[in-house]
Amino acid sequence: QPVQQVNPPGFELPAIDLSRCGVQQHGPLRIEVVDPVDDYLELMQQLFDFERMVAWMAAGNRVVFDAFHGITGPYAERILGGLLGAAPADLHNTNPLPDFGGLHPDPNPVDGHHLVELCSGPQAPALAAASDGDGDRNMILGPGCLVSPGDSVAMLLDGARLVPGYRQGLPGVARSMPTSRALDEVAAALGIPCYETPTGWRFFCNLLEAGRIGLCGEESYGTGSSHAREKDGLWAVLFWINLLAVRGQSLPQLVAAHWQRYGRHYFQRRDYMIEDAAAAGRLVEALRGQLAGLAGSTLGGARVELADDFAYHDSVDGSTSAHQGIRLVRDDGSRIVYRLSGTGTSGATLRVYLEQCHRDAARLQLDPSQVLAPLGTLAAEFAQIEHHTGLARPTMTV
Repeated sequence: QPVQQVNPPGFELPAIDLSRCGVQQHGPLRIEVVDPVDDYLELMQQLFDFERMVAWMAAGNRVVFDAFHGITGPYAERILGGLLGAAPADLHNTNPLPDFGGLHPDPNPVDGHHLVELCSGPQAPALAAASDGDGDRNMILGPGCLVSPGDSVAMLLDGARLVPGYRQGLPGVARSMPTSRALDEVAAALGIPCYETPTGWRFFCNLLEAGRIGLCGEESYGTGSSHAREKDGLWAVLFWINLLAVRGQSLPQLVAAHWQRYGRHYFQRRDYMIEDAAAAGRLVEALRGQLAGLAGSTLGGARVELADDFAYHDSVDGSTSAHQGIRLVRDDGSRIVYRLSGTGTSGATLRVYLEQCHRDAARLQLDPSQVLAPLGTLAAEFAQIEHHTGLARPTMTV
């Protein structure tokens, strides 16, 4: 909604030059105009090696960024364009608009399909990225390569000591429960704790404020660190540019090397938009009813190691959050997570997260859709999704 100016009786707000930073005095009224991009840039220069990043881009490495007409546009123009040297034509939709120009500002392969297509063609940039309306999420792509949210935060942790602001190491990391367990692998190798929290940034905030973690990520392309104790899409893009500049490898090469060392966690989210919220509730209750005694049994040809309704105990404030999603973990490296969201009179969305870990070098470069297809079928059959909802296939797959 447009902000309306309401003046108290007898008071008239003076004309203010918002284009001029600094203090303006109007009688007893002191007004200070600031440029938040200046403050943000100053912080980023404390965290990242801009000299290396400028040299990397000057060597012909092209960066494409889409702000989806959200808040990151002016920041990207100043930092990616003005400071690092990205071409103006490679910075898309950078003017913030109230309606986002009719776009759906969600950085994912569906709404960002144009970037996926760009990176699949002969003119693919060294790095392509997108952020959302309020600038707190990010999607990272490269030539023939889309980095999953779980892989992204895991690779940032793996390379953190190469970046000035994180050179001293991190006290710990965290991921939301549905996010792939790729982060756990790196944390274990570094000997630092990896916390598993419910979906929702507030759970990360407690850990960040307490100094227990310095990096965190969630399944919906949200990544953040102790620099702001909040998700920060453009920060993640700069982190990736810094890593590419220091490593001296292409993004696909970095990803392949990471999988070679830690294994690949194939990951996919399937959304079922259910019109009848009551039917969605019955589906979840039926799932909960099957959990008792499931651990130790065989499901789909593999032994079930864990079957539970995830509950989180916050070690900072002592609170407990129950019913945060149903987890099925099998001994073949696979995991299925069911989580109901958006419940109400108008319907609900069942999100089914599929994860399959492979460590065999021959199985690291496969198509995620093919790898996860059998697991998706098992997930749908076990939950009897079609029986409860009438939906024979997902409404959307991300």
